[in-house]
Amino acid sequence: MGLASSFSQVSLDLFRGGYESASKCFNPADVEVDVAGRSFLVTGANSGIGKATAKEIARRGGTVHLVCRNKDRAEVAKEEIVTETGNQNIFLHIVDISNPKEIWKFAEKFRNEHQLNVLINNAGCMVNNRELTEDGLEKNFATNTLGTYIMTTALVPLLEKAADARVITVSSGGMLVQKLNVSDLQSESGPFDGTMVYAQNKRQQVVLTEQWAKAHRNIHFSVMHPGWADTPAVRSSMPAFYERMKNSLRTEAQGADTVLWLAVSAEATKLPSGLFFQDRQPVPTHLPLAYTHSPPEDEEKLMEVLEEFSQKFKPASPGI
Repeated sequence: MGLASSFSQVSLDLFRGGYESASKCFNPADVEVDVAGRSFLVTGANSGIGKATAKEIARRGGTVHLVCRNKDRAEVAKEEIVTETGNQNIFLHIVDISNPKEIWKFAEKFRNEHQLNVLINNAGCMVNNRELTEDGLEKNFATNTLGTYIMTTALVPLLEKAADARVITVSSGGMLVQKLNVSDLQSESGPFDGTMVYAQNKRQQVVLTEQWAKAHRNIHFSVMHPGWADTPAVRSSMPAFYERMKNSLRTEAQGADTVLWLAVSAEATKLPSGLFFQDRQPVPTHLPLAYTHSPPEDEEKLMEVLEEFSQKFKPASPGI
């Protein structure tokens, strides 16, 4: 279990004990806020960190748009959030984040019908065998990287109209073991290692966040690592790691804490846009002495290639 084992040796801070230690320094007032009248969109919101985040935003009065792939599970999650929080302003949208045409269609409709203050890119996958989508895209790349890119860039025009606009992307500390690789974005060469492909996608999300922060100065961008949490995704994608570490994993709510803080607190936007967070603190995007830094031209290349893919799948005219 390459990613988890190599990275968990680097930092025990990512488990429940690390959260409990870090949280002693948290200011509870940071997230004790009323966000009524503000609109939040959470992808991958039917379980795990996405659902935990959506629920906490709903408790604080926010309008929450749940973007989910599985309609049945999504409806159960929506009902749970409404029942537990008493907030009726919870809306469900069924979108497959691995399908770029679907994202475009959704985003263009959403832009015409809703306002948006905060986008939370939480949807992700770790597919351990190389699978292609119906568009011929490698599934992890399509979901974690291209899906995040299209959802964000398609909604930027709406966010730019909003007060205190924010974009938060849920990455992973596993990205610290990866250097950006723009030569093989769809994992076509060499043996396929799903955990390392996932880690590469998560590195790409960090680069995206840094690039977006430079390009869109009136939106606050951040990317974060939730720590190793007990979520359905960890259980299904990393079963051996889960069995070994399940008694030390963070709860879903602990994993979601920094997402919530980045989404609702006034303190978060006092820090520069484009940073990588863990436990409400900005942390380095590279390990000491690691050879994971990439030249600017590689980062620009990533943006160019993703924009080309994005335009390829964009409908010819709105709503098509």
